[in-house]
Amino acid sequence: MTPLEIGGLTLFILVLLFGAFSILFGLPGTVIILIDASLYGAFTGFEKIGFKILLTLLILSILAELTDFAVGMTSAVNFGASRKAFWVSVIGGLIGAALLAPFWLGLGAIAGGFLGGFVGILIVELLNRNRLKPTLRAAWGALLGRAAGMFVKGFFALIMIIITLTSVYS
Repeated sequence: MTPLEIGGLTLFILVLLFGAFSILFGLPGTVIILIDASLYGAFTGFEKIGFKILLTLLILSILAELTDFAVGMTSAVNFGASRKAFWVSVIGGLIGAALLAPFWLGLGAIAGGFLGGFVGILIVELLNRNRLKPTLRAAWGALLGRAAGMFVKGFFALIMIIITLTSVYS
């Protein structure tokens, strides 16, 4: 392998890992993994990563994103949150992650994502209900749903990375 090929492979693997890590920040990491594998396949003439692998990764990525959304929505609604509060939780999580990203060596984004989502749903539900106990229950449900969704999406990302690296190194 030439140094250019080694550098390209290293970048490819780093982007795969970034895709998995970005899930902690609420980003669509499985889509990043899919795009990375597609670009690597295109640059290598689809020699190692072919269309069957890319189709498999596409299906896994779609399943991961839909499952993440469904788990988060179901958990929030089961704990009494409204759909409006769920969407505010998603937006609040992104804002919280962006605001706290500079802290704790970048790990503040993880805390900010959870905290922003929690505060967002808390505000909306307090305005709708004017009662603290059901509001805290709904916010807790959204927080649990967000954590469960991230776990599920992370599992899908791990499977996608294993499939991709297995096809590259086989």
